[in-house]
Amino acid sequence: MKSLKNGKNTSRAEVTNISEHGFWMLINGSEYFLPFEKFPWFADATIKQISHFEIQGEGHVYWADLDIDLSIKIIENPDNYKLISK
Repeated sequence: MKSLKNGKNTSRAEVTNISEHGFWMLINGSEYFLPFEKFPWFADATIKQISHFEIQGEGHVYWADLDIDLSIKIIENPDNYKLISK
């Protein structure tokens, strides 16, 4: 008996781990770490809130429950962007 060919991978993005220091995301085959120190809006969020997000357009991630919108560029290099307003 032959096995059927694997189906198309539909998983484009997911949260892979959450720790006391931040969380890891897998987006289109690339893994990113978002430390709470650099992304403080997630520090008090629930696992459900962090895990519930969508990819919008090319390179934007949106957490509707938290009203947070970040580009992949910001996630990759948070020190290059002013993330906290005063």
